[in-house]
Amino acid sequence: MKEDMQKKLGLFAENVRAIRGKFFFQDHMTKRLAALLYAQEGKPIDCEAIRACHSMMKENIGVFSRFRGNMALCIASLLSLKDDPQALFNKSVEVYKLLKQAKFFPSDFLVVAAFQIAAQAEEKDYADVVVRSRALYEGMKAKHFFYTGQDDYIFSAMLGIAGLDPEGATTRIETLFTQMKGEFFFKNSVQSLAQVLVLGNSDDAAENRVFKLRDAFRAEKIRLDRSYTLPMLGILALLSEDMEAVVRDVDEAKALLRNEKGFGLLSMTTQELLLYAASLVAGEYAENMKEGVITATISTSITNIIIAQQAAMMAAMTASHAAASSSSSGS
Repeated sequence: MKEDMQKKLGLFAENVRAIRGKFFFQDHMTKRLAALLYAQEGKPIDCEAIRACHSMMKENIGVFSRFRGNMALCIASLLSLKDDPQALFNKSVEVYKLLKQAKFFPSDFLVVAAFQIAAQAEEKDYADVVVRSRALYEGMKAKHFFYTGQDDYIFSAMLGIAGLDPEGATTRIETLFTQMKGEFFFKNSVQSLAQVLVLGNSDDAAENRVFKLRDAFRAEKIRLDRSYTLPMLGILALLSEDMEAVVRDVDEAKALLRNEKGFGLLSMTTQELLLYAASLVAGEYAENMKEGVITATISTSITNIIIAQQAAMMAAMTASHAAASSSSSGS
């Protein structure tokens, strides 16, 4: 493993420890995401800057706003990494309104989608991006009603920002989904994987690289083909054709993180750990890439895909806890 990668992994671990005792009402997974966002930028976490952005958000929105929801700390962290957090937050709120007017359902996922569009698109293009995002979402929903949900809002926004033709993109997503659905158990994640490949303007051999990389990971008993990590498998397949190096780097990153304080089996699941390890490896690959199979679009979207998967994991955990509490109170 290269020295730069080791430093970034160490920085992530330090960031996790630095934020652990802060933001008392936020869960550990949310705080680890904030630590990861800073590490991806190569920066030590600035809890005071995050707190200032979090307070600013509260001062500018109502008590029941979705911007106060489960992704509030994530958005505050992203804002704190920008030069003008207040201006970007105001734009995010305006985009959120446009998305709701386009009949997107209010949710934590929609908050992230709004921030994506506000941060990555030109202000004059916001309305067009929202229209494209809605068309892309509707196209996927028409083909896969049960697999397309709020967790696809973030991917729809990424595709909308990329300026892809909705009809052409949804057709390509469907083609990839059909080719890959028999290879993976989690069909909802297969759709996310297809979206990643389309976002990267992948060639016709992209799915074969995904299969080869999956098999290479499996040979080392690493299951990156699970529900929350499958889209990251697609990113890694786009970033490098050296399967051996990818597997080695992710394996070493996972082992290094697992040995850090606060990253043990009692602190986080293997899938969450793998998501962090693969994300940091992918981020480093993208930074060092001069040319190759990936485009600038997918490179700048790695953080958004990480957030999408982390948000899905947190939503699943929240639903699981709620179900457990309901069952306990009813017995």
